[in-house]
Amino acid sequence: MSKILIIEDEESIAELEKDYLELSGFTVEIENNGEEGLTRALEEKFDLLILDLMLPGVDGFEICKRVRKVKNTPILMVSAKKEDIDKIRGLGLGADDYITKPFSPSELVARVKAHLARYERLIGSGVQENEIIEIRGLKIDKTARRVYVNGEEKTFTTKEFDLLTFLAQNPNHVYTKDELFSKIWDMESMGDIATVTVHIKKIREKIEFNTSKPQYIETIWGVGYRFKM
Repeated sequence: MSKILIIEDEESIAELEKDYLELSGFTVEIENNGEEGLTRALEEKFDLLILDLMLPGVDGFEICKRVRKVKNTPILMVSAKKEDIDKIRGLGLGADDYITKPFSPSELVARVKAHLARYERLIGSGVQENEIIEIRGLKIDKTARRVYVNGEEKTFTTKEFDLLTFLAQNPNHVYTKDELFSKIWDMESMGDIATVTVHIKKIREKIEFNTSKPQYIETIWGVGYRFKM
């Protein structure tokens, strides 16, 4: 049974949408606040989001943008705004559809069914959710090769990303600089292990709150480095 999250501040509209969708066999949950809706959309698994644009806390555009960075979940935007610019902006941020209030509940249900069916076909054809490593506010999207710290994207070079990902995938294991150079640069260190030190320093500057007291990549003096869980 598909699970749908409605993020809508007008409770009467949200409840009406919920009633019709539940009559059609869907499991539906509601959030009336943008911040709470965004948190649930990011942290929980829903099969589709119905997203109002004008919300308290965080607006629908920002929610769509944040969710689309890490998930392929179908997003149906709902708004009283009829201007083309809002529709173009919403679709440009990754929404799958845009429906203008007022609309008939049957039209909403039809669109929800169509997008769920389309998404299931895509999944069946091999399109999968991004592979993500998430540890204490650090999010590494392996599929998209993107890194986020507390929701803020950080720019990484190819080798910085590869080194961070390797350590995060092998937590609590201590690696020497030679081992890391060999695994990430695919060659023997040949005395150039300073490259590892420089890359670790750059990574820490991007992900650590306090580089002198790192919470992620720990230096094991005289040995090397390990990623702390």
